[in-house]
Amino acid sequence: MKYMTYIVIAVAIALIIVNITKLDLDNLFQGDSVVALICIIAILCAVILLLIFNTSKAIDNKNK
Repeated sequence: MKYMTYIVIAVAIALIIVNITKLDLDNLFQGDSVVALICIIAILCAVILLLIFNTSKAIDNKNK
């Protein structure tokens, strides 16, 4: 399970990089840039949740 979360985090970072390339810094809140921003924020939230899950599993294993 630990390795699976690392794989998902790596894929999420790759998706963040792809979405950064779609950003238009001149028109940040129009068109595809808004979609890219929303996706970046959602992916960052998912990565944070996976890191919290990983930390909780490590604490659980220490207590056992």
